[in-house]
Amino acid sequence: MSYETIDYTTDGAIARLTLSRPERLNAINTQLVADLRAAVIAANDDGAVKVLVLSGSGRAFCAGYDLDWGTKAEDASQRAASGIWDPVRDFVGMSRNVRAYMSLWESPKPVIAQVHGWCVGGGTDLALCSDLIFMADDAHIGYPPARVWGEPTTMMWVYRLGLEHAKRLVLTGESLSGTEAERLGLASKAVPAAQLADTVDAMAAKLATIPLNQLVMSKLLVNQAYENMGLRTTQMLGTVFDGIARHTPEGIAWRDMAMQDGFREAVRRRDAPFGDYGERKK
Repeated sequence: MSYETIDYTTDGAIARLTLSRPERLNAINTQLVADLRAAVIAANDDGAVKVLVLSGSGRAFCAGYDLDWGTKAEDASQRAASGIWDPVRDFVGMSRNVRAYMSLWESPKPVIAQVHGWCVGGGTDLALCSDLIFMADDAHIGYPPARVWGEPTTMMWVYRLGLEHAKRLVLTGESLSGTEAERLGLASKAVPAAQLADTVDAMAAKLATIPLNQLVMSKLLVNQAYENMGLRTTQMLGTVFDGIARHTPEGIAWRDMAMQDGFREAVRRRDAPFGDYGERKK
């Protein structure tokens, strides 16, 4: 299989989906969203595959949405509409992204997220919609756009962490290290970065020894419990709120600052009081 933004390979019963925009820290754009969904479909259509492994190339798992592209695209779209924001159009567009991320959740075959470096903003949707998360102990996962210009659209935080920690992370936009994520139960395991790939491979190999029908039933059995807890309604609200957050007076001011001074400077100012992210993307 060949995709523009994802390297797709198979090794026996294991399909490897590697985000491949390393020069942009694997930041999300329209093509990556499309490639992700297509690659998940391809892995599930391959009768030899039992397990999917999702990882990122280069220095990070995924630095979220590509702000250099995203801010300009949103500004151009609004200008084309004479400055009017259409919330329904926004919701429909962002819902397409949510459906792509949720293809990991909906994949009958289990998905392991292999997280190193930074996993922030929209990148957390990729990890949290996977079934199992394995992290480098020095990796970081968090949602800084909750400080301005965004809300989590898949909102898997509350379902994977529980109320107290989900509220803390969403209210502050702070991150968890891999070690902290394991301690709180967000990640199955955190290991030194040099051991991460081997640790994930070992888990994938174990899962691959189990009959595929058993894996499918076990995953569905767990997932339906969370579906019944209102997951889809929460995601609908999260997607609506994300659009609103990008069009509040503060959100528009932040977008304008990013376009004028550069997204690195805008992110630096947003995150400076917390001292955690530095030059990161949404």
